Amino acid sequence: MIRLSGVSRTFDGRSGRVEALRGIDLDVAEGEFVAVLGRSGCGKSTLLRMVAGLLPVTAGQITVGGTPITRPRRDIAMLFQRPALLPWRSVLDNVLLPVEIFGWKRARHRDRARELLELAGLAGFEKRLPHELSGGMQQRVSLCRSLIGDPRVMLMDEPFSALDALTREELSGELQRVHMTSGATIVFVTHSIDEAVLLADRVVVLSPRPGRIRSVVEVDIPRPRTLGRNAHLADVARVSAELHELLMERDAPTGPAPVPLDHGTHRQTPAQAGAKER
Repeated sequence: MIRLSGVSRTFDGRSGRVEALRGIDLDVAEGEFVAVLGRSGCGKSTLLRMVAGLLPVTAGQITVGGTPITRPRRDIAMLFQRPALLPWRSVLDNVLLPVEIFGWKRARHRDRARELLELAGLAGFEKRLPHELSGGMQQRVSLCRSLIGDPRVMLMDEPFSALDALTREELSGELQRVHMTSGATIVFVTHSIDEAVLLADRVVVLSPRPGRIRSVVEVDIPRPRTLGRNAHLADVARVSAELHELLMERDAPTGPAPVPLDHGTHRQTPAQAGAKER
């Protein structure tokens, strides 16, 4: 569904050129949930914006459904960190906003909007205004709005980062349910190991800038997943530990290779050589 081939991105600024991403090769299958994990500044959001068509690539190519991405598309929805709801519109009208923007028939999508709100646990809140909702409820509305057009691809840029830990876990459960119901292809950017393990089929770990794919970790754990006590707690802990170790890794130094010993297959370090001389 989504293919990134040799994708790189640089930015030119006052202090010179900054290389954000380098040589990204990645395939995301249809219906797959892929999380992109990495430290702050590694290019996660830049990667997502290029897939959305909001930023051009500097090198390489991105295709969705076999078609190169050159601009935003209606079948690709993006969810940002903040809900960005219109304060004067009701919950239902906020969900229906894309229908008006794209000129779709409102009557045809009204029932769909109500179904999405019910799926997100917001039945009965259709007439409320955004300021009457909690932060988690507002983000649920934003999620429903992104789903109203039944997108083939959903791109999510740390949508739960501004919420407290329990609300984030609750919304992760909601998103699992939405994904299993809709079957959309999802790319989810996060810096949270817990979110990545709870949600993803695979986790792409990026190195520090310039962002490169350090590893792709399979999350072969049955859904629905939780961080609490359950039959798969050991598997969740194992994958979490693996991701933590990958994030803590430093890039290998580029210095000279160790000098081999003449009398065997072992190698000695400079410190060992100095100790022998002494």
